[in-house]
Amino acid sequence: MLHSRALHSVLGVGSALSLSAVPTRATSSAVAASETKPKTLRVALCQLPVVEDKNVNIELAKKAIASAAANGAELVVLPEVWNSTYLASAFPKNAEPVPNGPSSAALAQAAQDGRVWLIGGSVPERDESGTIYNTCAVYNPAGEMVAKHRKVHLFDIDVPGKITFRESDTLTGGGAVTVIDSPWGKIGIGICYDIRFPELSHVMRHRGADILVFPGAFNCTTGPPHWELLQRARALDTQCFVLTASPSRAVNNPSAYQAYGHSSVVDPWGTVLATTEHAPTTVWATLNLERIAEVRSSIPLSKQTRGDLYQLADVGPKGLSK
Repeated sequence: MLHSRALHSVLGVGSALSLSAVPTRATSSAVAASETKPKTLRVALCQLPVVEDKNVNIELAKKAIASAAANGAELVVLPEVWNSTYLASAFPKNAEPVPNGPSSAALAQAAQDGRVWLIGGSVPERDESGTIYNTCAVYNPAGEMVAKHRKVHLFDIDVPGKITFRESDTLTGGGAVTVIDSPWGKIGIGICYDIRFPELSHVMRHRGADILVFPGAFNCTTGPPHWELLQRARALDTQCFVLTASPSRAVNNPSAYQAYGHSSVVDPWGTVLATTEHAPTTVWATLNLERIAEVRSSIPLSKQTRGDLYQLADVGPKGLSK
């Protein structure tokens, strides 16, 4: 059963968790884990086209995952809402149970067939009560769903004369912070608009995340000024790798939602290691995981935060994993 978890940040609350509480001295078990953890990770970010036919989208995702696996990917990441057009009105039409819907079944099988870890972008999820979420499911190489993240912050914006969008018209925000264990260390999961809230990334870092993954579908208004900037900012804030996967742009359908694309990999120093433009493609990178410790040692933020002046609260029971 999946449990809920809440998040908020506070200033000057004595019971809150100080950012300075991030462990800075390795325990013997942590040292042992670091000695056995792989030093590199080969990642593939699948920038997929999305059409109105859900079955076609599922086939496109399966082919992209299989291709990534065949070419050496160890971790594959899909885009936000890859199985549905990105319209508030389309989410209910394409919503399905997770993990018991057709999209989840396809991803589980693809992860198993390819023997890869798969962060399955997101799909509209309908739960037993009929509530709809924007949900990312994570699968291990056995095809087992090991966790899922429901988008915490809903994309409700109004940029006059350019774009108005309200996910909350049909979606409900999730109530959990999601950090999973993997062979390469802990991975934090957010979805698109979640990247704008540094508190969420800080809590994932506090829980031990070394890699943050944000499937996202930024638009062509906010994408050019903000998308890369936010990825680099979260990488610098947390001294983590940041991976993002976007749908490709619907250039042949001008009336459709136009995703910005530019799926990217950013290292803990804020350097963009790999990126692309807006066409369908797969973005590849090999992460040097030793870089995380190098950056955190060079600029020891976790030792320098002022818990006497500001603190961050990580609230609620641990959960959102099986």
